[in-house]
Amino acid sequence: MDNLCCFSSVYSQVVGGRSSCSSGKGRSHQGPVKYGFSLVKGKANHPMEDFHVAKFVHSQGHELGLFAIYDGHLGDSVPAYLQKHLFPNILKDEEFWTDPNRSISKAYERTDQAILSHSPDLGRGGSTAVTAILINGHKLWIANVGDSRAVLSRRGQAVQMSIDHEPNTERGSIEDRGGFVSNMPGDVARVNGQLAVSRAFGDKNLKTHLRSDPDVRSSDVGSETDVLILASDGLWKVMSNQEAVDIARKTKDPHKAAKQLVAEALNRDSKDDISCIVVRLKG
Repeated sequence: MDNLCCFSSVYSQVVGGRSSCSSGKGRSHQGPVKYGFSLVKGKANHPMEDFHVAKFVHSQGHELGLFAIYDGHLGDSVPAYLQKHLFPNILKDEEFWTDPNRSISKAYERTDQAILSHSPDLGRGGSTAVTAILINGHKLWIANVGDSRAVLSRRGQAVQMSIDHEPNTERGSIEDRGGFVSNMPGDVARVNGQLAVSRAFGDKNLKTHLRSDPDVRSSDVGSETDVLILASDGLWKVMSNQEAVDIARKTKDPHKAAKQLVAEALNRDSKDDISCIVVRLKG
């Protein structure tokens, strides 16, 4: 696990020279917003493929909270690339401050093109992405490709802020591009029988049948909005949005909340890599 964005790592358990478990926390320098994260390697016999970003930065007189989960497949090169490059590509776009929606969409597409152009170095794998940009603690921009998910708590009720890009729900787009959706092998719908998401970064061998354009949504952060959760499908496969919100709201310490969510996913026998960021939006 790259410690590029793990500013205050609380613990790190290294197995075979790689991080199988990562956890940490941080806070805004200008307001009450705090965050915590927890990532645990799954039971599959391959290196950890989940990466994250959780930090605050300053840009053009504004404080930005940058949060992301990248869930890789067929290797860790693409999510590692996203961890390093996706947010810088968004923020360097000259339109970000005037048209964040367009800027985020363009940066996602440009980043995917860069990954495909580097495919000999990055391999044949790919990654989902769910990103959140919190501007001055008041405006939230969420974007996603794939099935990593963002969920907001508003008056204690779970509000899903991202769209799960699953092959069955986007079958028409896949077939229009010359691909097909099959539940064989196994019982999960997959693009060309291979990939269980209909949008992803990378995946050069399937790219003609996949999309990489994100769904982008925004929300004002008011007094009724208290928690944001970003997590990979290792959590969402075994937990509903409302269950996750209920657990996260039980403690004001977002680091403890993230660890509790991961622990509960493990208790429910999730076998995938599990990554979770909890952002406490008010004190």
